[in-house]
Formats: sequence, C-alpha cells, structure tokens
Amino acid sequence: MFPVSSELPARLDWFGDQLEQIREFDPATQRSATTSNSKNGRSAGVTTALDKIDELVLTPTVFGSIIKVAITNDQAAVKAYLSPEEQEQFDAGQSPEGSRRFLGFAFDEPASLLDYLPENTLIAIDEPDQCLAHSNRWLEHAEEQWEGTRGQGDKETGGQGDKETRGQGDKGTTSPNLTTLPKIHRAFDDCLATAAEFKQLYLSELVEENSGLNLASRPVPATPHQFGKLAETLRQERDRGLTIWLISAQPSRSVSLLQEHDCPAQFIPNSRDYQAIDKLQIQHTPIALKYSGLAELEGFILPTFRIGVVTDREFFGQHSLATPSYIRKRRRAASKQVDPNKLRPGDYVAHRNHGVGKFLKLESLTINKETRDYLVVQYADGLLRVAADQLGSLSRFRSTGDAPPTLNSMSGKAWGNTKTKVRKAIKKLAVDLLNLYAKRSQQQGYAYPPDMPWQQELEDSFPYQPTTDQLKAVQDVKRDMESDRPMDRLVCGDVGFGKTEVAIRAIFKAVTAGKQVALLAPTTILTQQHYHTLKERFAPYPIQVGLLNRFRSAEERRDIQRRLATGELDVVVGTHQLLGKGITLRDLGLLVVDEEQRFGVNQKEKIKSLKTQVDVLTLSATPIPRTLYMSLSGIREMSLITTPPPSRRPIKTHLAPYDPETVRSAIRQEIDRGGQVFYVVPRVEGIEETATKLREMSPGGRLAIAHGQMNEGELESTMLTFGNGDADILVCTTIIESGLDIPRVNTILMEDSHKFGLSQLYQLRGRVGRAGIQAHAWLFYPKQALSDAARQRLRAIQEFTQLGSGYQLSMRDMEIRGVGNLLGAQQSGQMDVLGFDLYMEMLEEAIREIRGQEIPQVDDTQIDLNLTAFIPSDYIPDSDQKMSAYRAVATAKSQEELDQIAAEWSDRYGAIPVAANQLLRVMQLKQLAKSLGFSRIKPEAKQHVALETPMAEPAWQLLAANLPGHLQSRYVYAPGKVIVRGLNVLSANQQLETLIDALGKMQGALPEPVLV
Repeated sequence: MFPVSSELPARLDWFGDQLEQIREFDPATQRSATTSNSKNGRSAGVTTALDKIDELVLTPTVFGSIIKVAITNDQAAVKAYLSPEEQEQFDAGQSPEGSRRFLGFAFDEPASLLDYLPENTLIAIDEPDQCLAHSNRWLEHAEEQWEGTRGQGDKETGGQGDKETRGQGDKGTTSPNLTTLPKIHRAFDDCLATAAEFKQLYLSELVEENSGLNLASRPVPATPHQFGKLAETLRQERDRGLTIWLISAQPSRSVSLLQEHDCPAQFIPNSRDYQAIDKLQIQHTPIALKYSGLAELEGFILPTFRIGVVTDREFFGQHSLATPSYIRKRRRAASKQVDPNKLRPGDYVAHRNHGVGKFLKLESLTINKETRDYLVVQYADGLLRVAADQLGSLSRFRSTGDAPPTLNSMSGKAWGNTKTKVRKAIKKLAVDLLNLYAKRSQQQGYAYPPDMPWQQELEDSFPYQPTTDQLKAVQDVKRDMESDRPMDRLVCGDVGFGKTEVAIRAIFKAVTAGKQVALLAPTTILTQQHYHTLKERFAPYPIQVGLLNRFRSAEERRDIQRRLATGELDVVVGTHQLLGKGITLRDLGLLVVDEEQRFGVNQKEKIKSLKTQVDVLTLSATPIPRTLYMSLSGIREMSLITTPPPSRRPIKTHLAPYDPETVRSAIRQEIDRGGQVFYVVPRVEGIEETATKLREMSPGGRLAIAHGQMNEGELESTMLTFGNGDADILVCTTIIESGLDIPRVNTILMEDSHKFGLSQLYQLRGRVGRAGIQAHAWLFYPKQALSDAARQRLRAIQEFTQLGSGYQLSMRDMEIRGVGNLLGAQQSGQMDVLGFDLYMEMLEEAIREIRGQEIPQVDDTQIDLNLTAFIPSDYIPDSDQKMSAYRAVATAKSQEELDQIAAEWSDRYGAIPVAANQLLRVMQLKQLAKSLGFSRIKPEAKQHVALETPMAEPAWQLLAANLPGHLQSRYVYAPGKVIVRGLNVLSANQQLETLIDALGKMQGALPEPVLV
C-alpha cells in the first residue's frame, strides 16, 4: 500500500484472512529492514528495522468513491443530472465520468485551506486587488460550468428546474420538488471574510509612512576580501550599540579573519545556546552562527532594531550560500536499479558449453517426481532446457553487430573452436594485465597526510545533504590519495548526482597539502562553470585559482603559465590547452579529468603519461565503453554514485517525428510555467533559420543563440544573459552538453536526435530537471526511415529514463558500439564472438590461472541429485521477479549473499517454502563445489555419488587432509573424479546436507586470496 499521508509505503502481512502486522518498507530495496554497510562495501550486519505501524489511514486518491457513496444515498437528487450512459454506469456500481460535479452532495460545507489553519495563524495579504481579479476569472469559469450542468438537469425535468430556482439568486436554494446541484466554489469576498477571523497583516501597510513597522535598512559598506576594512566597519557599528551577527557557511574561518584584524568575535556552534548568546550580546561581541542553505544572503543594518547582519557575501563575495526541504534519511530518493542482465523472451544468450542461443521461455517440468524450473533456449539444431539453478552458465549475449547473431549448433564444434581461439587471446591479455598490476604496485606516488582542520569546514559548507554514494566516493578518493600509490579512480555518476563535489573535496585536500591541481574539462563553457564554482567554494581560503581557455587573451595565458611554473597558482581549470607543451606546473599533485570521453586520442595519451606520476581522478556520467571496461576488469578503480539528490524526478522522455505544432506546444507549456527551454541542433549550419522559425512559433518568447563558432565575448555574454533568465529559449549546439547547470531550464528539445551519440543524448537530457521540477526531453527525428544503430540509440535513451541509469546506458553503449582492444589503440576486441559477460568471466579465470592457484578453476558446477529445488509459482507469481530471483541466487558469490537473499524473500514474499529453501541449499553446495574445483555432482552406480573434477591427486590430498578421519576412507580419489561411497543410499536431502558439511571442511584447506 502507498498511502498518500505516509512517507513510505506499507506492507500488510496476512495469516489467512487475519491481518497480523503492518510494516513500512523501502520501495528501492523492497525490504522492511535496512542493513548498513561497512566502509569496504561488505555487509556489516547491522540491521535497522523500519517502523511497525499500529494503524494505517487510507485516504482515497480520487473523490469518485466518496461521491458514489453520497449519491447512492440520495439517488433522486442527482438522477436528473445523469445521462442514460452515466445512469447505466451508476447502476452497474461504477463512478460516472465527471462525477466531481456532485461533490456538494458528498460534503455538507465546502472547505478551504483556511478551515485547517490553527487559531494563532497570522495571515499576510498582498495585492488584494490582483487576487480579486484572478478569483473572479476563476469563479466566472466555475459559474459557467455550474449553469451548464443545471441546464442539463432542467432538460431532464422538462424545464421545471429553471422555474423552481428562478429568482432565487446564486445561493442555489431549491424547492422541495427538485434539488439544485450544490455549488462548491466560493467568492473571494467570502474567503476574505473567513480570513478576518485570524490575525491579519496587509503588506501594503509596511510602505505607508508613520504606519506599521519601520523596516528601513541599509547595506553593510564592505568590499569582499577587504577583511581589515570590514573589521573596522564592524567595530564602529558595535560602538554605536548595534548587535552584530555573522551568518556564514564557514563561521570559524570568518571569526579567525576578524580576530586577525583586532575585532573580537565568537562562533556559537549551537544556535539554541541562548545563555551564551545573551552573554556575548551584553559584552557587545559579534556572534557567528553557521548557515548551510543555498539562499541568496546579503548583509544589512536595521537601525530601528539596532541589528547588523554580515554574510559570506561581504566576507568573500559568495552570493549563493533555498535550504533543501526536510527529508527523512530513509526517505531519500534512490535510483531504480536497471538490471543489465535481465532476460526477456527473445533475448540472445551465451551458454558456456553450447554457444549462442535464443531464450524462449521459463517452464516447469516434473521428472522422476521431482519438479524444477527450466529456461528453454533455442539453438540451430534444437531446444536446450537449462535448469534454473544453472542460470550462472547463461549470460546475455552482448555484441556490437547490427544484424542478429547466428545461432550455434549444440552438436557442432564451432563454439568450442571459437572459445579455444579466444582463450589464447585472453591469456595474453591477462599476462599484460598482471604486468600492469605489478608496475602499478611498484610505482611510488605522493602519500597525502590525513585531513587538515580546514577540510571539515569546507565539507560542511556544502549547502546540500550529501548522499550515501557521494560520501563513499569521497572516502574512496581520500583513501587512494593517502596511499603511496598513484591514484587512478573513475567516479561514475549520473548527471547532477554530485560528482563535482567529490572533485572539489579532493582538490582542496591536495592544495592544503601544498600540491598544485589541474582540472581538465572538454568545453570552454564547462571550464567557466568549474572556475566560478571553485572560486566561490574556496573564497574564504588563501587559494589561488586560474582559468585557461580560449576566452583568455594571450597576455593572460602567459601570466597563468608563469604563475603555474613558479607555484603561485594553486589550481588551474582549463580545456585541452592544459596539456600543451608550454604548460609546466611546479608541483602537480592531482589531475581531475571531467568527461574524459570527450577528449581526443592525443590528449588521452598525454593524460595516460601523467598517470604514472600524479594522482588522477576521472569524472563521467556515461563513460566510453573502453573506460568502463577497464574499470570493470580492475585496471582502474571505480566509484559509482547511483543515489539521486532528494526531490529529484526522472525526466519524461518523449520520442516523436518532427512536428512544428508539437514543438510550439512544448515551448509554450514550459514558458507558461515560468521556465526556460534548450533547443538543440546537431550542427551550426542552419541555426539562424531554425531560430527564425522558433520566433514565428512563439512570438512572445525571448530567444538567444549559442554555438562554438561565436567569438568568446559574444558567447560568454549570451550564456550570462540566458543564465540570468533574460531569455526564454536558447537555440544551441551540443556546446551545452557537459556540466552546465541552469535550474530554471526544464524542457529540452533536440532536433534530428538520430544524429547524436547515445552518451550525448544522455548528457543533453541531463541538462534539465535539476531543480526538483518535472522536466521534459523531446527527441525529434525525421519521418523517413532511420538506420538500425540510430533506432537502437533512440530506443535505449527512452528505455533508460530512471534516475541513475547512466551506468546501465554505458553497458548498452558497449553492445551498440563495441569496446575496442583494452590496452592498445586499435578499436576491435575479442568480445563480439563471446558476449561481454562470458568474456569477462574468462578473463578473470585466466588471471587466476596465471597466478598459479593449485585448485583448478571450473566454469560451473552441475548438481544432478534428485532434489526438488525451485521457486513455486504461487510463492513468486510474477515471472520477471521470479527470473530476477533465480539470477540473484545463481550469481551469489558467498554464503552471506545467500543469507541476505533468504532474508529478502522471507521479508518480501513471506515464509520460504521447502522447494525454494532447497534451492538455496543447492546453491550453497554449488558455491562450495565450484571453489574446490568440482565440475559436476551426480549419482554413481546405485550406492555412490561422484564428484567430477579435473584436479590432480596432490591437490585432492591437500583438500582431503581437512576431512575428519572417519570420512577420509569414504572419499576415494580416481582420475577425473572423487567417489563418495555409500552416500546414494541416503535421502536426497541427507545427501545435500552431508556434502555441504564435508565440502565446507575441505574449504578450510584453500589459501587466503592474495590481493594485488
């Protein structure tokens, strides 16, 4: 249940027809309890239960059900107003369309917001004449609707209604013969009369002379960063008897700056410590309080009340310091996880042993009185049924070709030959990877000291509540920086999810440790934005920030180069010019690369050369396939930010052929609600003609044009104009793609969207919807036929509309574009023939094999014991959820993960049935057997069970040494298998438990994994 009045949905637990309990649950995880994680990402086992609820008030989401009850009790009153069709619906127990007109019958007296206000409310009334005019227009519309409905009732009664009500004014009184439809709208004067029962304040009184309150104020005479003059001003105002308040995001820094200039001030950490505040006021000491919102604060002096307020604007020139609305911690928005491996009928799959097939359906079969679920896969020479507990042997086939893949034959040798060929190439790649690991482990980088005292203050000045993923990414980055190995970390987060804040904290840590930082961004506009953000955040500290892009004159560029070489400049923000030959930094410690995929091959090679010397932090919403691939394969460290900011909504994505009327309507709707619009075209050519057409479509809209070929002064002026809200529509190219943040823009229209790349479409869409308002993205394409790749891109961008799906979109991009060779420059890899998932598994296996583990690695373990192990359809009825449950079990890597799955099933679906419990135990046995190198467990002869394995006898002796003495004689090694004597005479359940116990003891002989 999702009650309107509750912050979280509720789950009802039933025992038959009896309601046992009501619990809140998290819609993102579907759990009624949350398990906190430790820093390394593994479960710390600390479980926090959400609230149990004693009662739940369910309020209707529509008025229909309330009205239906009301008019059922008084059918005669409304019968005249129902058409024959509506009467039929009403008789059939349905709510007729437009039944809201009968609200007056459902409620005795129409209520307004005023009826719910407490008695001590102060009502402020502003511009009553404009309110009256607006109310009259609305009431006129409501009266017309009411008259039309009453007229309909008159027709039904032969005009009697009019005669009965004529001359009775607008009160809606009636004769006993016919009830007139009650009115539900009130005139403004009636509302004003009700408001008169409360304390009132007409804002117009404030401007009248000699009346009301005197709120005349004057600004604080201060210039940013002139701390000596500001201290002198505050001393003078204090001597005049004013109480001075410092409202700052960095109060400790503000207080220390004043004290350095002989103006004593004190920071009160607890703003409710009234005793300390009173004491300081008596001593006439300026009081500093911490502020962590995002409002436009400015200092002022109120002579009447003898108060002076100073903000960060006067101290540091910071303008932006709207406080985010309160959100319960557990209620924070969570991005819907899109499962990239989700199988649907018709998807192509790769089976480890049989090759590429087509998944048809999931079916249940009963064999030897044992029921199990099977995935039916079509091959060129027939159908293959794969037991659901063997789902790990199947993976979605991700390839880059436009044409569908060719199905393999189960009986043919082509797949085996392909795997052998690819395995050789993978082995070579694995050797190269391990060499790279070894080199990285030997490299010596700068180990940064722990956080300085200023670090916490800077982080506290972040005006938003950081998300869990943000904090984890910050921890990961700091840990990398404090180690003595050069950092190479990718922070992958959706557009607007807070990657920049992670970079700001890393930059500050590097600078306070005495190192220089370079921030590299692909576009001029993005460098401007990063520069202003850093200047704003670092304003309270003695940190010098420079900007290097084409907007800078030759003289300014030379000056920046000189200051970088001498170390005067701490942070430099720039485009690819930063990688030029003439740029030298005296002591570069950190390189931050924003949207690396936008740089060319030569720039990437220069970045790669820097990675061996300095820490590198890469930020990306949609990393290119190779970057993502390197992170997934472990060459680069990766932090994922998948939690959206609170109140963030998914962007509604509309895919449509180009239609001028649709364009006009979309623009009009956005401008009417006070917003702005991006209109993106794929190239500069023809942009003026497009702008002319848009001017004709929306004659009242103010329009601006921006593209990369404009001169710097004009482009900067245009972006400033649009950012300040002085234009409604910005016709532009992809120059706005990366990082641009203008909260008032909540509609984007893309012309010829089929010409953009997938990550471009995703980035462009991310320019809107950043202020908690429902945003819209319109992707227009020409009416003629599109290429297959273009159609795939547009379908993908429409499919991945959920918050936080940039990572999944990159996975899809790998399927559409390919990933390239991992360590070389050529753009062709071995992945196409196997599919991404299987390729990655084989790569991991090759790495383990080269590291020389004695226990052999097996692809998968097949369990052929006569067990009923499946998920019954009456336990998880939804087939998609059932497939996801099977995949979760099949991909679990440890007993802890299986325990978590069992807890989730129990919490979400109720008590786990025997067959599903058996499935979890089978998967536990499979995990143990696979880790020990057993490929299959099956009955042997009539009395025994065989554990098939490619391991040699010395390796078996190592495992057998951990078995208790009475079991060692029962486990007999033979080439290719280990026979467990007499086990098959036990029941299937006893066989399962015995094997789990024995293999668990053998696992103790395995060496602890060594992390490189």
